[in-house]
Amino acid sequence: MIYVCELCGWEYNEEAGFADKDIAPGTLWEDVPEDFECPLCGASKEKFEKDE
Repeated sequence: MIYVCELCGWEYNEEAGFADKDIAPGTLWEDVPEDFECPLCGASKEKFEKDE
């Protein structure tokens, strides 16, 4: 599943994870730390929506 930042469009892909923040490939969005911020604009995790 892919989650997209509402403010800038940056995408978090569960299959890929996010190595820059030590989030392993396969990490579900619900398991990403609550203090995660968009690496491009700094938006909080609440500003991300599932890409349908």
